[in-house]
Amino acid sequence: MKPFTPARSPRMRKQRLIIDELPDEVLVYDLDRHKAHCLNQTAALVWKLCDGRTTARAIARRLQSELDEPFSEDLVWLALRQLNKIHLLEGSFVWPAQPVGMSRREMVRRMGIAAAVSVPLITSIVSPTAVQALTCFPGGHACSTDVQCCSHNCLGSFTCHS
Repeated sequence: MKPFTPARSPRMRKQRLIIDELPDEVLVYDLDRHKAHCLNQTAALVWKLCDGRTTARAIARRLQSELDEPFSEDLVWLALRQLNKIHLLEGSFVWPAQPVGMSRREMVRRMGIAAAVSVPLITSIVSPTAVQALTCFPGGHACSTDVQCCSHNCLGSFTCHS
């Protein structure tokens, strides 16, 4: 894929993701990286508008209309930076100079406390693979609960029974 410049448009990644849309947020599980991400309403709206045709400026105008409040292009670039960092966008990017080094805190300070609600926020956690989640102790191994033992039988002597 060719990298896009600020004049080109971002595209959301759709492959190998499990997406669960909730009323005020979107949960995304990345099957390749075993990470779960929670996108707040603003970050989710930006991500959904990344169709490969819509520019950051157009995304900002659309969000301003949908949210019925001012929404700057800088906020869109902040969301795009976060989405790119967690691999939810396709391709590589050439970022505009201004918002690249701007944190959410700096953005809120610059835009005012009322804008804090519209700041895109993404929270991520690493989840265990299926094999890691199913690991259990064999017979004779020290244990403290039944679920630690493959036999689901942790004896009173704190040893897995086979």
